[in-house]
Amino acid sequence: MQVIGNIINIFEKTIKYGILEIQDGKISSIKILAEEAASNTPYILPGFVDAHVHVESSMLTPAQFARLAVVHGTVSTVSDPHEIGNVLGKAGVEYMIHNARQTPFKFCFGAPSCVPATTFETAGAIITPNDIEELFQQYEEIGYLAEVMNFPGVLNGDEDMLMKIALAKSYNKPVDGHAPGLRGDAARKYIEAGCQTDHECFTEEEALDKLKYGMKILIREGSAAKNFEALIGLLPEYYNDLMFCSDDKHPDNLVEGHINLLVKRALSKYPSLLFEILKVACVNPVLHYQLPVGLLREGDNADFILIENLQNFEILQTYISGKIVAENGISKIPNLPSEVVNHFECNFKTAEQFQVKAEGERIQVIEVLDGQLITLRLECPALVKDGLVVSDVKNDILKIAVVNRYHDAPPAIGFIKNFGLKQGAIGSSVAHDSHNIIVVGVDDEAITEVVNMIIKARGGVAAISGKGVKNLLELPIAGIMSGEDGYLVAKEYSAIDRFAKDLGCTLNSPFMSLSFMALLVIPNLKLSDFGLFDGENFSFTSLFIEKIN
Repeated sequence: MQVIGNIINIFEKTIKYGILEIQDGKISSIKILAEEAASNTPYILPGFVDAHVHVESSMLTPAQFARLAVVHGTVSTVSDPHEIGNVLGKAGVEYMIHNARQTPFKFCFGAPSCVPATTFETAGAIITPNDIEELFQQYEEIGYLAEVMNFPGVLNGDEDMLMKIALAKSYNKPVDGHAPGLRGDAARKYIEAGCQTDHECFTEEEALDKLKYGMKILIREGSAAKNFEALIGLLPEYYNDLMFCSDDKHPDNLVEGHINLLVKRALSKYPSLLFEILKVACVNPVLHYQLPVGLLREGDNADFILIENLQNFEILQTYISGKIVAENGISKIPNLPSEVVNHFECNFKTAEQFQVKAEGERIQVIEVLDGQLITLRLECPALVKDGLVVSDVKNDILKIAVVNRYHDAPPAIGFIKNFGLKQGAIGSSVAHDSHNIIVVGVDDEAITEVVNMIIKARGGVAAISGKGVKNLLELPIAGIMSGEDGYLVAKEYSAIDRFAKDLGCTLNSPFMSLSFMALLVIPNLKLSDFGLFDGENFSFTSLFIEKIN
């Protein structure tokens, strides 16, 4: 097979008109016909790689994720399956591998290092060092040790954490980091322990601190966390040490675009740095993670894309192992069914279980920041009615709850600002990282109804209006994914996203932001199924600032 076009050689920084000869899924030869690009001719370049993503956060199985991603020129992802790992343990990771094998897409999965993420929440499973070693031994798709979120454990010499890092080193596997806000000597120590990447930097200064000690920095732009604008200024000088990633991407956003959008944005800022930008988007992840992905060289796997031109970067075709997997916006990966697996054992709740007895006049409040995973801590007056603390809709201080999905337990209750709901409630069983049920609402009745909708479906994203109108996207696979057609799931998710905004939610991505409010490893104030958690001191804290004696 032959493919003719303007061949972009990222390594030599050239664009020449030529022919790719493809045989048995590999590039057997590259014939240059002219030393310059030809006009009105497609451009050929390596496929894009998402250098860090949790496929489960798309609410799609790997097979469905791949079906959508190839349309945008993505040929591979570095995928951390710790979301399903927190629900089903090692078996969940194996589920992702087997599901992914249904497609030609090149998934590189990590062995989750922190399941559960902390001991301050209830997860559905534990992944031990022995599990990690078995994953390294048994599956070629396991290419690295997934993000080491327990950076306090690394810094304090936690035996279990250091053992997992040592295992990765012994199998010659890269180690992903996760250390938001870590700077100076602490960052140096964390990096020297073996953690090689970080996707959590939200300022250029933090990224520069980590680059100084030899860390690779991932520029993240996902559905909730958006750090592109803060970090893209690093690219002209540090392009050899950067990669692009989405981390978490909801299905509607995946339909709109993927890494291709970051390439276009980067080119709009630095139009003269085409080769440097493509090195970040295509080459660096392949080399760092030793991915079996071709980079448009003779002998490489035939993984590449054709674009219309360098101005609009329209993806015309995507090839994986020499076969067309997407063409003109249409995926050629079939809509495949997926097995349903789950772990969901709790019973229905009552409104009384979400009541909060007033024990003080002032409360600690989580302040959510749109486009960020970090939160702030506020001290606010409690709105008390009939001896109970209730949502203060006027001041946008709403009740938030986390419900244990793995066994029956009392809900944990807190209060949160900046969701903006004026009526009803929204909730989800996608709640990083343990994936208990998380819900925010204006009253206990609406909160209860949303929680029970999710319990009945054994997983999902749900919302209810003040008039009782309901909306539910069922997620029966581990309570976090749907096995349905990815485009249909995206459409249904878009509908419930609009529904949440019609209830008054002012956040760009209401459900994605909600899903991170139980992520204890990201400061400042979060809520686990055990209670309100201080992410800076890594300890539980009281809802009431000064309790009444």
